[in-house]
Amino acid sequence: MAARYFKRILDLKRPTSDKSCFLFGPRQTGKSSLIEHELPDAKVIDLLDDEIYLRLQQNPKDLASYVVDPTKLVVLDEIQRIPSLLNEVHRLIEKKRMRFLLTGSSARKLRKKGVNLLGGRARSRVLHPFVFPEVRGSFDLARVLHTGNIPSILLSPDPWDDLKSYVGNYLKEEIVAEAATRNVPAFSRFLEVAAISNGQMINYEKISNDAQVSRSTVQSYFQILRDTLIGNDLPAYRKTRTRKAIQTHKFYFFDLGVVNYLKRQKQISENSPDFGIALEAYFHHELASYCDYHPGNELSYWRSQSGYEVDFLLNEDVAIEIKATKHANKDDFKGLLALSEDLTLRRKLLVCREATPRKMDGVEIFPIRHFLEELWDSGL
Repeated sequence: MAARYFKRILDLKRPTSDKSCFLFGPRQTGKSSLIEHELPDAKVIDLLDDEIYLRLQQNPKDLASYVVDPTKLVVLDEIQRIPSLLNEVHRLIEKKRMRFLLTGSSARKLRKKGVNLLGGRARSRVLHPFVFPEVRGSFDLARVLHTGNIPSILLSPDPWDDLKSYVGNYLKEEIVAEAATRNVPAFSRFLEVAAISNGQMINYEKISNDAQVSRSTVQSYFQILRDTLIGNDLPAYRKTRTRKAIQTHKFYFFDLGVVNYLKRQKQISENSPDFGIALEAYFHHELASYCDYHPGNELSYWRSQSGYEVDFLLNEDVAIEIKATKHANKDDFKGLLALSEDLTLRRKLLVCREATPRKMDGVEIFPIRHFLEELWDSGL
């Protein structure tokens, strides 16, 4: 792919037109590029600039001195570096009716210190790595499954080397710099074990044994990943009555390239179980991002205690199963049929590598690209 700007799905103009807004997202997901292209008139104050950082850390009231026109949007980049600055932001919103876009790659310090989160005076948005419609013309499933969707890495001529830097510099050093954890070797072992468990039900005891840390430490490490936006839970759907559902959440990292690097998995054979696991994780990325970009949608998964499972349930009425097969049969969607006996489903979808759409026993069989186009273009 050529090094150029890919227009993003997330709209920043509307939510910042009349109100302040938080914009969160992991490092290198493209927050700065999005602001540069979509909000070119905004005043950007970069808290990664040491001079600005030191001045505002010592005297937050100096913030107003950086603003020439208080009617224009002000961007405070990496707000988690000075959480106390939010008090001054709050004051300027109240006294001068100023609007702010507050970006950050972590909400941990903001939540941990219980700082002023503007008391509902700001909206909140999340920017994910690339999703299908943003790279539609250059979409390459094999590349995405190997190197993920982080813009700078997907567009890189040497993505594996860039993933090495990303994991080393960001996931380890920067999380330590936030004082989230001081035990780098233990956290590194945990990251590798957690990556192997990506997309699986969280088993704290097993991960604790494999990572050689206590269960409570594993729980705190998972919370660090959530707070720093490196991953999040997929909740279990629990409302089925006939077949009792398992209630344990699954955990997904935010990007497949990061997972593959942590697993030392540079190549994935199409005939291996890892290919199906990666394909499911990719669709979690697309569906979870879709839900964030279209508020009001909810995503979960379902598994019965007897072993039936559906990979994703969208809004309780669209069940989605992901398979790597090129020739689907009834065994591939038995979980969909089992769930439909206990829950009224508007649609039952099997996404796989077949070439053309078809229908079998009430299940819609979707080729991968066909599904992505319908999801993003018209919704399910």
